[in-house]
Amino acid sequence: MHPAATARIGITAVGSQLPARRLTSQQLQDEVTAGGRLRLPERMFEKATGIATRHFAADGEYASTLGIGAARRALDARGLDPADVDLLLWASATRDVCEPATAHLVQAELGSRAHALDVSNACNSFLNGIDLARAMILAGRARRALVVTGETPSRAMRRDPSGLADFRDGFAGYTFGDAGAAVVVEAVERGGILDVETETASEHWEVGGIPGGGSRHPRGDEYSYFRGGGKELRGVFERIGGDILTRVAARTGLGWDDYARVLVHQVTVPYLERFVELTGVPAGKLVLTVPELGNIASATLGVQLSRIQHELNPGDKVLLIGLGGGVSLMTMVWEAS
Repeated sequence: MHPAATARIGITAVGSQLPARRLTSQQLQDEVTAGGRLRLPERMFEKATGIATRHFAADGEYASTLGIGAARRALDARGLDPADVDLLLWASATRDVCEPATAHLVQAELGSRAHALDVSNACNSFLNGIDLARAMILAGRARRALVVTGETPSRAMRRDPSGLADFRDGFAGYTFGDAGAAVVVEAVERGGILDVETETASEHWEVGGIPGGGSRHPRGDEYSYFRGGGKELRGVFERIGGDILTRVAARTGLGWDDYARVLVHQVTVPYLERFVELTGVPAGKLVLTVPELGNIASATLGVQLSRIQHELNPGDKVLLIGLGGGVSLMTMVWEAS
């Protein structure tokens, strides 16, 4: 395979999948307070987050289930068979199992024979996966990639807090919903991925996450819940987020008016409103998903992209902005082909 250093690499197809089970934030609040250990104001979850509904995976439905559904839709949209893919990346904060890589579970179900591996970087996993696919194609290590995410963070949500301290510690988890997304990445004749930028502040890795499952806490349900402070994460993003957008604008010469759409990771409605306030992005260019779907982790940008794909024309530019625990920020400028 010959290196393609001068090639244009782009996203040529996208698919997404939501679990069928849908519930309101009040239904979730009722479940969390069912034991009588907490008394919360009516509709507190919705009022605090702006999230009205979300989708949860059913029993027997896994992260890979959602990813496989999205992958099949992406392949069908491009008219491809799974065998046409030679790189498969599972790019998600959620895995089906600790070992092997969930990419193998996805590949076994799809029936492809690609080089398969996982990419994990919290809510930036999917954007990182697209960037890695692009890099490997440019390096001549792959011809066509399928990047897949399936997120079931609802299963890291503390459903039975023992009291107010537990509730506060895990409150960020009550923003979660489940979803899957996938894209095909390959060479294109025009447009494609024009720019990628990152900003990482790893000293803040302890601000939020799921501590269990690794060598520090290999066992124990207590470590399987998402814990962390949403306010602390937001503060870090606010301090370092402006610089990355300034660098992108300076390097590309593109302003808000040059983008057909701006896709941004969404945690809560107040967080998104603060993002609009700080950056000046026209709210009409956003694709609002958080009130309906909640925080769907790394699937957020893929689901948003799938919702606007039919309205884009060749030459339309889209800015994707990822935010992830760790802490990392990432931007990608993509031009529709």
